[in-house]
Amino acid sequence: MYTHPAQAVAGVITAGTLLLAAQSVFAIGSASAATPAATVIAPPASAPATDPAIPAPALQQAEELTEIVVHSTEPRFVLPTRRDQIGRIWAPVYINGQGPFRLVLDSGANHSGITAQVAQTLGLPLDSTQQVMLRGVTGSAAVPTVRVESFSVGDLQEGAERLPIVIDALGGAEGILGTDRMQNRRISIDFRHDRISIARSKGEHAEAGYRVIPFETMRGNLLVVDASVGGVRTKAIIDTGGQVTIANLALRAALEHRRAQLRGTVTQIEGVTTDIQAAAEISTPPLHIGGVDADGGSIEIRYRNVSYGDMKIFEHWRLTDEPAMLVGMDALGWLDTLVIDYRRHELQIRMRDTG
Repeated sequence: MYTHPAQAVAGVITAGTLLLAAQSVFAIGSASAATPAATVIAPPASAPATDPAIPAPALQQAEELTEIVVHSTEPRFVLPTRRDQIGRIWAPVYINGQGPFRLVLDSGANHSGITAQVAQTLGLPLDSTQQVMLRGVTGSAAVPTVRVESFSVGDLQEGAERLPIVIDALGGAEGILGTDRMQNRRISIDFRHDRISIARSKGEHAEAGYRVIPFETMRGNLLVVDASVGGVRTKAIIDTGGQVTIANLALRAALEHRRAQLRGTVTQIEGVTTDIQAAAEISTPPLHIGGVDADGGSIEIRYRNVSYGDMKIFEHWRLTDEPAMLVGMDALGWLDTLVIDYRRHELQIRMRDTG
């Protein structure tokens, strides 16, 4: 998860993408050129960056907790991206029969976790003898766990298990809902009507008016789609927990090979572990993803800017040598509806009416 600088303190972008490892390790889990008929997801225009090109960053970007700014007038669970805010997706989760607690739905996280405040509400003691390693975008940290007797969301119900304690930096969210429970599930996110549903997939085909994008899974349930950026084949990782879009240095180098040197502004990425890494925020060509519809066209996704950096998470995923990008909510939040069907290995999306 990530927060746009306007929502962060002192220009620090807060990031997420949570991976876990312990004595028993929790493992976490190209593109085609755009066709002429392109559908555009268009965020607000941003002025081209004018600062000097930034050298390879050396700081660290953390786990998948997004810092989400919450106001009393916001929708309860699903908030679209607008010109003055980045969207977010929360899921209502019941733990030990209590709740619902609002957990950030994070398709880039391999495991769920809750904040210490939720553990206190539930009367659960933190167990430092059963620590796990949180591995995020910018770094890693050992954290205690708690034992819960039940965990349910939608039609998904789990029994006793251990959950890690994540840093309480979610801006009102109470934890992370990861992908460890999502095998054969279908998640429907309706930004317009503030609705989210998580149910067992019945293999439904997309409804009329939806675009279908096939995806592959990597390192567990990490969602990867074939895409291109400025003509460069790119692995695009769908990250509903990330507030801004982040790319590796391989993509930056490939783009610079095709055009003039990219120039941007220095920013910092802070993850759930509070590790910080430097990044270059750069105006970037839109992301093109092949999608199936009546016209056979591609989908063009735009973002405010893209933050490029040598993030720890790319090293962990062994994605430092080929162009890769974490597509965050600054782009995904411009959709009308997003369906993730893990059984069909499809994204089914309906575009927001820009008229």
